[in-house]
Amino acid sequence: MKLACQISGIVKSFGPNQVLKEVDLELPSAKVTVLMGANGAGKSTLVKILCGVHKADSGNVTLFGKDFAPASPADAFQSGVVTVHQTINNGVIPDLDVASNLMIDRLADNSSGFFLRTQKLRDEARKVASTMDLDLDITAAVRDLGLADRQMIAIARAMTRAPKLLILDEPTSSLSANEAKRLFKLLSNLKEQGVAILYISHRMSDIRAIADRIVTMRDGKISGIFDEPSLDYEGAVTAMLGQKMVHAKLQVQEKGMPIFELRNAKLSKFSNPFDLVFYKNEIIAITGLLGSGKTAIASAIFGLNGLFEGDMLLHGEAYRPKSPADAISNGIFMCPKDRSTNAVVSDFDITNNMVLPFLDRHSWFSFLKSKNLAKKASVSILDLGIVCQSELDQVTTLSGGNQQKVMIGRWLSEKSEILLLDEPFQGVDIKARRDIGSQIRQSSRERATLVFVSELDEAVEIADKIVVLHEGSYAGIFENKESNIVDILSLYSGKSAGDVAMKSGTLNG
Repeated sequence: MKLACQISGIVKSFGPNQVLKEVDLELPSAKVTVLMGANGAGKSTLVKILCGVHKADSGNVTLFGKDFAPASPADAFQSGVVTVHQTINNGVIPDLDVASNLMIDRLADNSSGFFLRTQKLRDEARKVASTMDLDLDITAAVRDLGLADRQMIAIARAMTRAPKLLILDEPTSSLSANEAKRLFKLLSNLKEQGVAILYISHRMSDIRAIADRIVTMRDGKISGIFDEPSLDYEGAVTAMLGQKMVHAKLQVQEKGMPIFELRNAKLSKFSNPFDLVFYKNEIIAITGLLGSGKTAIASAIFGLNGLFEGDMLLHGEAYRPKSPADAISNGIFMCPKDRSTNAVVSDFDITNNMVLPFLDRHSWFSFLKSKNLAKKASVSILDLGIVCQSELDQVTTLSGGNQQKVMIGRWLSEKSEILLLDEPFQGVDIKARRDIGSQIRQSSRERATLVFVSELDEAVEIADKIVVLHEGSYAGIFENKESNIVDILSLYSGKSAGDVAMKSGTLNG
């Protein structure tokens, strides 16, 4: 087994907080090493040392037997270490077109005239796009593309750099099943070329598809290494958490009065109309593959976009929000996906990020009630298990999973009629997922809660009922019972499940 990278005794602290504690790790060539760890375990810091963002306090790294201490990401790239970060906008430049993003490292080439070089870059960009089966207009601005397309561009761009060590941080969090399969096929090809791959993920489907070995981190140290042929996922989760994860049986909650209705709703010209009723004290997971229509429903209810056709009713009255502010004033809250673009305010501390939409509720004339704000944030920190020094920490000092908890805490901190959570578990580890899910359920009594998720196991873990969408149309609704899982899976993948679904589409079972 050829060793691509050896990490020995790496230590890293930020002020009094020691994040990495003598980390030792080997990354072999032609293997996919999956790295798992709870939020705050040190994964991102280790990656940032490997890609030149941070410098280790002590310890050393070798790359193919030579000392490796990159002074910058550009230095790491020149050495063959290429990283695709979890935060998508770190991998793309929204104001440039697709071709320029794919070929960004060659834009400085002045060996030819401007027009000739532009045409050459576009031709080469088309070749790169074809290797990833990207069906995109390469002249389109990246800012106009969806999250999944931006993720695929970031990954494709990494492939143009002929990596020796490729680091992928939660790369499938925004991808459809077909896009994930394309990525896995590409990674298999890279393995055959001898590339070492460090793949950060907690998704069992990813790990089963591509992992040759699993490495776990806990509290800044390597806590377990699991090699093929038998990859012990449950053992890895235990090593990651320091305790066995107990699977608690979900108790379906008794629904209250109806709060919200969709009548004859159509999400697009080609979709079928459907009705849904959402009840107080009930958690509904709306699930389906990427492009199934989940975000379209959330956007319509929150006033971002209207339904293609149909009506919405809130407490029996017509509801037509003109904007998100209008929706919030009616008690309808939404935690969006892609927290880095749509939610986190990087210049604010934890408290101000949490209370931002509700500052008027914590002010007297033009003066903020700082004690009220701090108390509100402290309660959320405790309830959600947010790992931080205090509510005054800058939100960007938190791990990705803890930032996600701050965003969830923002919308749980005030009473709502309807809470919309779009991919609330995106980029968080299994323990953080349980923390978030538990708090959502504990606080759900006085509202209807709609959780939009692509991963079916996430829907099963949190919901009382599960609505399945497929290609923009309603496919079925089920109580969250083990006996219904086969039928849910059938509709989820687009296969006929006979008459098992409630054909009326009315959420009243």
